[in-house]
Amino acid sequence: MHQVLISPLVTEKMTNITADNGKYGFLVNPKANKIQIAKAIEAKFNVHVTEVKTINHPGKTKTQFRKKGRFTGKTAKFKKAIITLKEGEKIELFEAV
Repeated sequence: MHQVLISPLVTEKMTNITADNGKYGFLVNPKANKIQIAKAIEAKFNVHVTEVKTINHPGKTKTQFRKKGRFTGKTAKFKKAIITLKEGEKIELFEAV
């Protein structure tokens, strides 16, 4: 089985959402579904997940003009999950940030 959780998502926007609503963000494997994500978080952090929302971010094509001509590249694609925990539960990993 593939690794479901890649890393926690620590950005300014996610920090504000976490403080207000008790939601947490993670970068996850693009092949993982919501059930696998919920089970992985429950097993790793010993909490109860009530809701999982996923967002697929497609890679974008970027073009730069340099002295030697045009250079075309691609940004990475990824999937992120925003999870909501049962009322009163916290993940200690995010509390230190």
